[in-house]
Amino acid sequence: MNPKRVFEMVRKEFRQIFRDPRLRGVIFVAPMIQLLAFGYAVSTDVRNVATLVVDHDRSRASREMVEAFTASGYFRVLGYAERPADIVRALDHGDAVLGIVIPPGFERGENSRVQLLFDGTNSNLANVARGYAERIVLSQANLPPPQVDLRSRAWFNPALESRDYNVPAVIGALLMLICLLLTSLAVVREREMGTLEQLLVSPLRPGELILGKSLPFALIGLVDMGLVVMVALLWFRIPFRGNPLLLILGTVLFLFSALGLGLLISSISNTQQEAFMSAFLVFLPAILLSGFMFPVSSMPRGFQALTLLNPLRHYLEIVRALFLKGAGVEALWMQLLALLGMGIGLLWLASRRFRDD
Repeated sequence: MNPKRVFEMVRKEFRQIFRDPRLRGVIFVAPMIQLLAFGYAVSTDVRNVATLVVDHDRSRASREMVEAFTASGYFRVLGYAERPADIVRALDHGDAVLGIVIPPGFERGENSRVQLLFDGTNSNLANVARGYAERIVLSQANLPPPQVDLRSRAWFNPALESRDYNVPAVIGALLMLICLLLTSLAVVREREMGTLEQLLVSPLRPGELILGKSLPFALIGLVDMGLVVMVALLWFRIPFRGNPLLLILGTVLFLFSALGLGLLISSISNTQQEAFMSAFLVFLPAILLSGFMFPVSSMPRGFQALTLLNPLRHYLEIVRALFLKGAGVEALWMQLLALLGMGIGLLWLASRRFRDD
């Protein structure tokens, strides 16, 4: 390994990257725009659920029940209806998500069975709204006091804000997208320009070529990680309870895996268009099997095992644990070791591909 040859290769890559103003926008501007879009748009929080009420009791207790729904912030009462059939029609047409039917005799305790009707088209929204609604009804219903005082407490994310859980994961998704796109196009660009053969017959060894192609994008990935973390902390006010050095270590190991995967795609692609499509073909399943959108524990067992081969899953576990829990090496060593192994393996495979070429 000749450091001078690697350094010259890295310098060539940086000059080639920053010569294109559009590529500079992809590297530095696009991640900020995507983070803001994900931070505001990707949310599982339930707010202002459209609600229609049928109040057969028309009493003070029934009015307090409806006011409790409105005051919670989770529900927005659209108005009152005369018959339950009106609620069915509103749910059927998508005008409401929740219908509340308060029976006569509710205030006197003669009938405390409040009926809740949900539009189950969006199952996640319906389940979360049902949990909130049932708690409100139980707190307002004229029932005998329970024998057990049950209180819940959420650790690590007391307010249960989905943004605190989603925004750290966006860091991994953006880094993987950028690394896959940039590195998958790196070698193919040389092949289309006719300079790949010159590099292969030069004194550069395959390992030096891989290192020279990887280091610029690894440094760019670290800079992007720093920018995204700053926006997450200063703009979205996401708490960070972990060790910054451990975050940098996890990011470096993850970048090795993402860059190795991108270079492997680049080595087997003949055109930039083919490499671009292959990168997205890898990126979308990686997102779905990472726990970014759906919990890994809810997947079939076969897919749960498959996620262990996904570097993004291990990185998201590291990032979320550092941001929300303040976890240390003793809790994350398995994820770090998995990223190290996958990074070495993917870079080795990419190097072998160049040697075979």
